[in-house]
Amino acid sequence: MPFYIDESVGVDDVSVSGSEQQPFKSAAYALFTARESSEEPKLLVFKRDPENGDGFVEISASALKKARKGSEGLVKKQAKQIEQERRKQEQEEKEAARKLEALNIRIEQDTSLPEARKYKVAKTYEAAGERVKVSGWIHRLRSGKNHVFVVLRDGSGYLQAVLTGDLALAHQTSTLTLESTVTLYGTISKLPEGKVAPGGVELLVDFYEIVALAPSGEDAFTNKIAEGADPSLLLDQRHLALRGETLSGVMKVRAAFLRSIRRFYDEEAILEVTPPCMVQTQVEGGSTLFKLGYYGEEAFLTQSSQLYLETCLASLGDVYCIQESFRAEKSHTRRHLSEYTHIEAELCFLNFDDLLGHLERLITKTIKYVLEDPVAGPLVKQLNPSFEAPTMPFMRLEYKDAITWLNEHDIKNEEGETFKFGDDIAEAAERKMTDTIGLPIFLTKFPVEIKSFYMKRCPDDERVTESVDVLMPNVGEITGGSMRIESTEELMAGFAREGISADPYYWFVDQRKYGSCPHGGYGIGTERILAWLCDRYTVRDCSLYPRFTGRCKP
Repeated sequence: MPFYIDESVGVDDVSVSGSEQQPFKSAAYALFTARESSEEPKLLVFKRDPENGDGFVEISASALKKARKGSEGLVKKQAKQIEQERRKQEQEEKEAARKLEALNIRIEQDTSLPEARKYKVAKTYEAAGERVKVSGWIHRLRSGKNHVFVVLRDGSGYLQAVLTGDLALAHQTSTLTLESTVTLYGTISKLPEGKVAPGGVELLVDFYEIVALAPSGEDAFTNKIAEGADPSLLLDQRHLALRGETLSGVMKVRAAFLRSIRRFYDEEAILEVTPPCMVQTQVEGGSTLFKLGYYGEEAFLTQSSQLYLETCLASLGDVYCIQESFRAEKSHTRRHLSEYTHIEAELCFLNFDDLLGHLERLITKTIKYVLEDPVAGPLVKQLNPSFEAPTMPFMRLEYKDAITWLNEHDIKNEEGETFKFGDDIAEAAERKMTDTIGLPIFLTKFPVEIKSFYMKRCPDDERVTESVDVLMPNVGEITGGSMRIESTEELMAGFAREGISADPYYWFVDQRKYGSCPHGGYGIGTERILAWLCDRYTVRDCSLYPRFTGRCKP
């Protein structure tokens, strides 16, 4: 019985008979279907012939040779497919058996072992040889043939742990996911030479408990916090993003910085106070005030606690505070926030040089203490490998000389023009100057017109104030301060110049009326100094939950 082949309408399928009405598509497949026959079938191939008419003719010798070769290929392909399916079935059977075996494995604590002592992760680094109990979140998870590796996180540090034997094979272990909460029991072992893990140790787990499983699949942690995700999406998931090593590292450096600056203030005998955040006066201009109704009166969220700190000088001496300040700036720059942690201090019976010397000591000593911290120091090195601690003395650069420097280096003002005395030096020009000079700079003696109403004029040049901005390479301004006006008359003139009613400030004016004194102070944006310290592109990375225009969640 011959087989018919028609490439234009035929079908290579076992449901086709190969008859003239149901031809095969290829001669190779026709021979493949007849591979178990004792004789090779006759093959008739459809040919189009405009002169003698279309019809089936016997296959040529060369085409038959090619078809035989193609048929052999199909036989080999089928054999390979059968083998693959056999192996797949074997694997599925093995996996089913493994799962059944895993379901029968019971994870139980060996009561003959010494009682485990409860530890925080960071403390386990010094507990080699001890049986310990540690709780935390699964930061990393990797399965081997007979091992499961876990990196546990509890906020104090990271601990590498390994599960072997039945612990690795148990069904319960296969359900573990990233960010699941577990309690691990086992012995702390020092890593051999050449091996690396946090703290130089590894936990050999002998028992564990699941406290809470995190979801897998579509709701898995890695789908919520995807690498390279849009920044706005990461901000929506800030509560989860904070679990990452970089953000949590910055928060630990932040804690060490605040601890260190309080240490400095204690050493300088400067007292911490807590001024109000709800106020009825402005400090930095009315355009950035957050307004609120306060029992029928107008009130604001504070822009600065400076005025209240000044009222403490006569009773408490030198004072400082660390609390939130609020600026309603519709600004999306990388160094502005609507809510930030403001470190402010007011000091009495000092002159402008004393104030600059105090700021030098504060910055250099505080950074020194942070770098000496056993947790924060290594984190700064990790986050900012090229960071160099500033040393005294800082470069002194007066505003008028900065204007000259900018013009000599062909750096233009915001209008694209040459700088002139009285221009505000905007961020871009200030950064270019600071980065070019490459040193910490005290930029001093700004014109009266571009500074706040309470700043004292220089005795030798009444056009300028005894004011200072502290500029750092790669970040710009981190601190601003000044000597404060001492006399009532000069303060009232400052109010008048800025168009501010003095009536709500009666309590502030009284500081000059009832025993004035030479005094000065400053404010430090915590997030800005952290951006410099940790080499972060934006201050938003240095705030737990950053607030700025359009962002007040989560």
